[in-house]
Formats: sequence, structure tokens, C-alpha cells
Amino acid sequence: MSVPVYEVFAIRVGANAQRTARENFLYDACCGDPNASMPLDYYFWVIRNEQQVIVVDTCFQPATADRRNRQMYRLPEESLRQLDIDPAQVENLILTHLHWDHAGNLGLFPKATVHLQEAELRFCTGPKMAHRTVNKTYEVEDVMSALPPLFEGRLRLHTGTVEVIPGVTLHPVGGHTPGSQVVRVNTARGWIVLASDAAHLWANIRQRSPFPILDDLAQTLEAFIEIDRLADSEDHVIPGHDPLIAERFPHWNDDPHIICLHANPL
Repeated sequence: MSVPVYEVFAIRVGANAQRTARENFLYDACCGDPNASMPLDYYFWVIRNEQQVIVVDTCFQPATADRRNRQMYRLPEESLRQLDIDPAQVENLILTHLHWDHAGNLGLFPKATVHLQEAELRFCTGPKMAHRTVNKTYEVEDVMSALPPLFEGRLRLHTGTVEVIPGVTLHPVGGHTPGSQVVRVNTARGWIVLASDAAHLWANIRQRSPFPILDDLAQTLEAFIEIDRLADSEDHVIPGHDPLIAERFPHWNDDPHIICLHANPL
């Protein structure tokens, strides 16, 4: 039986235009002048074909963007409706991890089965959250929003690699957070990997120079190896925050914030 093929869209929600290169690498700027401007974009992702729709991550809410001084281009639900997707009808939602910029809108998906690694929920409800340096990458409201799906039987806490539906698999890699997972998807151009924050930028993974927010350095480096193994090529690796994504792939209906990752790079 052939593996189903999916479209995959990166949905750009906002940006951090003030960031410099030195802030995006643990030990060195990697790409020249450490003081050079190196913005980050904020995305979530949609996987779909004629039978299925899966949303990957939920980005953040306007109040969070204001509090954290981030630019917001468009509400996530507005971009979903551009793709004729009603978030209230989505049946599967994948959370790569629970950081503030990935888990801020769970309430938009009241019917969805939510897929999360158990290690992530244990970590962000455990004693290490007492450290401000650790908990500032989470929003307590976002973590709490995972509890209604848990009590309703909609939260699937995974403990390893799992197939969500044929052609879409989850792979725990840790590193960035204890429960970080990446998503492997079969598309018309081959198997792509949505790396999320396991690799913020192409430069992080290609230069083996990690982003400085991490839980385990060695595991982060091992995650790079696993991501490369899972993807058909380096062009099939999709980082979590790289503005170059919007330049290297075509856009859906010329929409500046909806990018077609299933299409060949430009």
C-alpha cells in the first residue's frame, strides 16, 4: 500500500526583528558579524490532503506578543480560514513542545486530539519550573490549557516515536526541551521534517551550532543528526524560526504569510 501524500504549509504569525546573530547561536555567531541583524520569524504548520487536516503547534496570542515585544502579523485562526480550515473542526493537533510561541492557542481546537510527548508535560509541571531562567520560556496559562484535553481524554501523551496517521510520524529528539519532538511528513517532493525548535535556523543545524535556549547540549547535537537522517535531504529539513523559509519556497495564492513546503524550493 502506498503512503499517503500531503501538502504542508508554514504559517507565519509574527517576528522578532530586533534579534542579532550572537543571540541565535550558543558559542559563536556562525555567520559573520555577531552584531549583525538576524531576525526570527514565528510559524505554525498545517499538514493536509483531501482526507485529513493536522495542525502542528499553535503559536501565541496577541497579549503574549505585546508583553514579550514581538510583532504579530496575523491571528493563527485567520490564516487557517484562508486555507478553508475551521480550527474548531480540526481532529489532530501536534504540539512539538510547550514553549510560549508554540502552545498559545489550544482553545481554538476544542475537538482535536492533542499529541504531545509525556516528557514535555512532566517537565513543565515539575519542580524545575521554580527556576525563572527555565520557566520564562513558558506561559503558565498555556501549560494549564493542556489540562482540559487531558481530562477530556483528548491528550495523547507519547513516550516515543509514533505514527499519527499514515505518512505523518512523530519523533522525540529532546535537546531544546526534554519533550521536544519533530514531525516527519510524506509530500510530493519526498519526506520532509518539521524540526520546530530542534533547529531554529538552517544555520543552526547545517553548521552544528545550536540555538542558545536548550535543555541538553549533547542531545541537541544528536537531534541534528536524527533530523538529517529522517529527511530526504537538507532541503527537506524545515527549521522552526528561519525567515529564509519565506524566501526559499513559493507562497500560497501570493499570500505573504502562507508558504508551501511541499513545493520544490525556488
